[in-house]
Amino acid sequence: MARLRAALVTATALVAGVVPATVAAAAPVTAGTVTAGATETAEAGTVVQEGGPLVVRTGQPAVTTRITVTLPETVTGAVTPRLDIGLPTPSAGDEYVPDTACSVNGEPFEDCNWGWWNPDDVTPLPATMAQRTITYDIRISALAYYAYAGERDGRLEMRDSDGTVVASGPVGFHFVPGTPEAGDRTTVHARDKDGVLWQYESTADPARPFKPRTRVGGGWNGYTALTKLSWTTASGHGSLVARDKDGVLWYHEGSGGPAAPFKPRVREGGGWNTYTSISAGYHGLIARDRDGVLWNYPYERGDSTGAPLKPRVRVGGGWNAYNLISTIGDRVVARDSAGVLWSYEPRASTAPDVDRAPFKPRVRVGGGWNTYNAVRGTGDIDGWSGRDGIARDTAGNLWLYKDAPAATRIKIGWSWQIYNAIV
Repeated sequence: MARLRAALVTATALVAGVVPATVAAAAPVTAGTVTAGATETAEAGTVVQEGGPLVVRTGQPAVTTRITVTLPETVTGAVTPRLDIGLPTPSAGDEYVPDTACSVNGEPFEDCNWGWWNPDDVTPLPATMAQRTITYDIRISALAYYAYAGERDGRLEMRDSDGTVVASGPVGFHFVPGTPEAGDRTTVHARDKDGVLWQYESTADPARPFKPRTRVGGGWNGYTALTKLSWTTASGHGSLVARDKDGVLWYHEGSGGPAAPFKPRVREGGGWNTYTSISAGYHGLIARDRDGVLWNYPYERGDSTGAPLKPRVRVGGGWNAYNLISTIGDRVVARDSAGVLWSYEPRASTAPDVDRAPFKPRVRVGGGWNTYNAVRGTGDIDGWSGRDGIARDTAGNLWLYKDAPAATRIKIGWSWQIYNAIV
């Protein structure tokens, strides 16, 4: 009877919601997930990202993922999400932080303010009132540079007002290379026999490196030399200079408009017919005269953003040994009569007398370059590397040299013999 009375007392206490000490001590303990700042708990709720981690192709339109949170029926009041995916710190500034907007339960999207500066290293999402099912729609896009973030897999935790985790589950965002922004995609320009200048905009797709050509304009056959001062881009930036038949040098500044990439020309100066080669260097516009002397016209602004140019400075003689002088990236490249290509790396801007001695000693790139009748630097054809170069062979095939000058080439075009100038 004593045992029966004890059992009845215990049962009565349980029904009343009171747990005797002897019962509590004997009950097994189930450990839940421990999260910093949260109460230890057994997580009954769930978090599910539909379709698994969201693939974000950088540089392309925003994509959206839906996250469904299911809470235990006992959870009431406000609940706060914490999304920890370990966003990296961008080395180039705040502008590379993903652009994100969030919607809770179908409400209008609002800025989520994702950012690497978050002191808790977590991505903030809007708090809301508890209900059985909560949906978060996250819309996200990122500039091309952010592809370095790679795969970011983490967890979304829902916490109640006491900081207790009431639901948790995996959430991920995989940043992969997409199409770089227009300002990061280079353009190649080519002039046909009728004097029409055509623009080829790069795509960053190795299988289709250029979009179909677009017409810039006519009248360019009035020039006997064309060279770019800086890489031109699909956003309409970058500039070039052109010498006319009277020896006048003209400056064509980038307009910032893709459809008409150059502003009206500005006269730089006369007397340029004395030169047999004109090319842009890292420290200035370089020109070789008929005696083989190389002259440097330093950039007025200290870089290749454009005219005006400072008075010329003599670099040195012997440059008639080369039958081609061009620029790839920050290097001046020159081909000798045997078909050997040589590379001249620029000296530091702070080097003594850099205007008069702009290059380090030449370095041999390799032979066989006499098969080409045009060699040019282009900026980044695929948008992801430092410097690229293109070369057209005598059959009209166009070849790409990644991170040029380099030994490996890729064929990216044909029938380019219709052009008498490529810049």
